[in-house]
Amino acid sequence: MPFTNLISPQELARLATPEWRIFDCRFDLAAPRSGRLAYDQGHLPGAFFLDLEEDLSSPPNGLNGRHPLPDPQFLADKLGSLGVGAETQVVAYDASGGMFAARLWWLLRWLGHDKVAVLNGGLPAWTRLGQPLDAIEPSAVAGHFPLQLQNGMKVDAEYVLGHLEHPGMTLIDARSPDRFRGENETLDPVGGHIPGAINRFFKDNLEADGCFKQASELQEEFGKLIKGGDAHNVVLQCGSGVTACHNLLAMEAAGLDGARLYAGSWSEWCADPARPIATGTD
Repeated sequence: MPFTNLISPQELARLATPEWRIFDCRFDLAAPRSGRLAYDQGHLPGAFFLDLEEDLSSPPNGLNGRHPLPDPQFLADKLGSLGVGAETQVVAYDASGGMFAARLWWLLRWLGHDKVAVLNGGLPAWTRLGQPLDAIEPSAVAGHFPLQLQNGMKVDAEYVLGHLEHPGMTLIDARSPDRFRGENETLDPVGGHIPGAINRFFKDNLEADGCFKQASELQEEFGKLIKGGDAHNVVLQCGSGVTACHNLLAMEAAGLDGARLYAGSWSEWCADPARPIATGTD
């Protein structure tokens, strides 16, 4: 049975085979090279490294957000070169509670590959279990990754603009509450949020140990946000389309399938002064 949302360190240690592909997605927005440096110092045995900005995003142009989605064929070719094929079980991890690993999880599903899971608790949970790390960068026999793009998984700025205040869209913002209110904004040139959005800080999906809350608890919490509505009407966003994937993963783990991603998120939205913004808790 494939893993399609979360996998525990115990399950990974017990079940992983050389045919699986494990990806280290560690990153720091304030120090972009630190993830690669940390990988070189020690990573899960057999893990390959993928960089948020070089591999999991395309170059920003000032209007398309800070972390635009990568070119699908580019990412498919990259994954294929690292041995990911149609039947490969993929596991993504980081050291930030899944903050960056969830981006790879969503991207693979967008490319049509459902056999992908995030390591619950990430590297800290792995090491707490007493599992080893190594500093050897593995090699892989290149294969073919069959790209089957699932465009129904995302929406664009025009869709969001056209559905503001529309009962058919519930917009959830994954940023911290202060940034949602327009306070302490250090990453984007404009503070605030998209009018009508609800704030669900992605870290609220986690327990104190960095592992995801139980599915029943996540289901209850997200159920309150969407007021018992259809998850297919939910659009997830954040600052640049990264931590929104964490909320998507949490919803999926809770059995609330079908929510979509606004990948450009706040950094794209606020780049156009014609688009409305809100501040505070409104």
